[in-house]
Amino acid sequence: MDPNTGLWDTIADVVSAVFLLCGAFLAFAAGVGVVRFPDLLARMHAATKPQVLGLILVLAGLSLRLRSWGAVATLFLVVVFQLLTSPVAAHMVGRAGYRTGKVRTDLLVVDELTRDQEAAEREDSGEHDDADRHGEPGTTGGVELADTGDPGPDDAGRPADAEGPAR
Repeated sequence: MDPNTGLWDTIADVVSAVFLLCGAFLAFAAGVGVVRFPDLLARMHAATKPQVLGLILVLAGLSLRLRSWGAVATLFLVVVFQLLTSPVAAHMVGRAGYRTGKVRTDLLVVDELTRDQEAAEREDSGEHDDADRHGEPGTTGGVELADTGDPGPDDAGRPADAEGPAR
């Protein structure tokens, strides 16, 4: 047996153990956060952020321990699907909780969903302009645009303060 192979196996096993322990700690911290945090959004944050990182660390530790390309590829797919689905699920749970009144709005720093929800309710009840509904030229189609302080484009599509002739 090659002494270098034994050394690399030992290093991989130690790194694997560290990843497994750190991942288990993060998953435990996520569980404690879900139980201890006071409101829906804080609990959701605790359930998604450290849990996903904990899972990634556990799977990385497992792939270092198994050292099989088939297992590593499968674990990589699990990580990718977890990274794709966890934010979407958390977003949908947050919106559903907001709509059902489970979110404490007094704790929110920025609340954009109330404005959007009220605009959608006005549109559903028919309280919108015909210009917004038909998307006529010069309208924003019912979308309120933020005032950035820029003068806007001229007829040639250039910024209004640009110098030189329009081409």
